[in-house]
Amino acid sequence: MEMMPESMGYDRAIVVFSPDGRLFQVEYAREAVKRGATAVGVTFKDGVVFGVRKRESVLVKPGEKIFKLDDHIAAATSGLVADARILVDSARLRGQQNRMIYDEPISVMTMARYIADRQQMFTQYAGVRPYGVSFLIGGVNDEGKLFETDPSGLMLECKAKAIGKSADKINEMFEKRFKQDMTEKEAVQLVFDAFKKEAKIDLQEIVVHVISKSKYTEADTDYLKKLGIKA
Repeated sequence: MEMMPESMGYDRAIVVFSPDGRLFQVEYAREAVKRGATAVGVTFKDGVVFGVRKRESVLVKPGEKIFKLDDHIAAATSGLVADARILVDSARLRGQQNRMIYDEPISVMTMARYIADRQQMFTQYAGVRPYGVSFLIGGVNDEGKLFETDPSGLMLECKAKAIGKSADKINEMFEKRFKQDMTEKEAVQLVFDAFKKEAKIDLQEIVVHVISKSKYTEADTDYLKKLGIKA
């Protein structure tokens, strides 16, 4: 008698657990993230740095992978960009509502929890599928904070993190090289060194956003050169 695949009957709907306690649709969504472009986030003494590799094309303008959510918060994504866009729009609205209701900017943790809750909600109901995207959400309130969320709705606070296809080897490097209370220059350099794990790079290839207590910077080549960053 032909053996049935392990997932047969249990990957048809998000609301059905397999006998060993797995939600296959969530696991498939995580696979979509693993195939996505690498995104990294690193905290430093006064803030957070995000980096993604720029996809150059003569015909097509590169898609956005780092999104400004509020004046003091951004998110880098890996996975399905269309799914990310929907969650980003919702998160931006949530940030504005917080300002209107409480007359203060939303905290980084509250923003991360909001996105994670939206992702988790789509693992509970029939007729929907999980969001095929993971987020690195970071910013500054009293200090720099960085959180990761994934398609299951899991939320983790991190000091430095990579998501996407090269995440495993970059996170291994972060474990060895991350230091507490790094300067902005050290954090940005660590982001560039992370992408060297994929291939050779130059300063123009990496999109970098820096969020500190005093400003939000979309770093251009001149900014990176002034910092003394080496590709």
